[in-house]
Amino acid sequence: MTISSMTGFARVDGSSDGLAWTWEARSVNGRGLDVRLRLPPGYEALEVAARDAVSKRFARGNIALSLALERQQGNGSVRLNELVLADVVKAAERVSALSGASKPDAAQFLMIKGVLETADQTVEDSEVRAAREGALLRSLEATLDSLAEARRAEGTRLAEIVRDQLAQIERLAGEVRASPSRTPEAIANRLKDAIARLFETTAALDQDRLHQEAMLMATRADVEEELQRLAAHVAGARDIIGEPGAVGRKLDFLAQEFNREANTLCSKANAVDITRLGLQLKTVIDQLREQVQNVE
Repeated sequence: MTISSMTGFARVDGSSDGLAWTWEARSVNGRGLDVRLRLPPGYEALEVAARDAVSKRFARGNIALSLALERQQGNGSVRLNELVLADVVKAAERVSALSGASKPDAAQFLMIKGVLETADQTVEDSEVRAAREGALLRSLEATLDSLAEARRAEGTRLAEIVRDQLAQIERLAGEVRASPSRTPEAIANRLKDAIARLFETTAALDQDRLHQEAMLMATRADVEEELQRLAAHVAGARDIIGEPGAVGRKLDFLAQEFNREANTLCSKANAVDITRLGLQLKTVIDQLREQVQNVE
């Protein structure tokens, strides 16, 4: 299993009984699942089934679905609507009588909308309508399958990026752990320097108080707990990437936890190299947070 992105695009064309259509689906990241549907007039009955098909496949993302229809030419017989023609002729005779204008000829009558009809302009029975809607919905299913595949393909690329960022976090945390400035000798030397500066400004110091301050300084400088939590978060994120289903919210939560530990590490740092590594950690974690925003 791999994660899925919330970004994707799909397009499927179809045709049946003189009607051609195109379904298009576009998806971008979102906090939840938001479906926006654009259907031609007269096809509103497809909305419920279309939304249900989307919700069965996707858990998150802003998804825009649109259906475009086009009547195919030459597939329907022509029929004269005699009732409409009779009304048009009657109106033309009345206009001629009132204004003295000449009556239109036959060709002009035929150009009037509604006088000639093709077979697809006649009222469809329920079976024909149901068959056509069924074909449209099957085409929609294929469109959504294609969109899901596009999101999975983008998710595969995202997973590689996230894994690389986790490896960078792990490496930087390892450098912090191995830093010479964290050795007891280095900490002791920094404490001696701090104590020496205190003696320069203070005539006498209480030895017990001095010992307490030194221990407090050493405790505040210890980032072992933060390093352990960072390691646990890295392991947890790698497990989540392999889980089935929508895992974006879990990764987003972990990214916030990563950021919290990096902030604490930077605040505790009392050596230049630890501060530098902490800032690098924050940069990588910010990039990680941007990427997981696109994960379903």
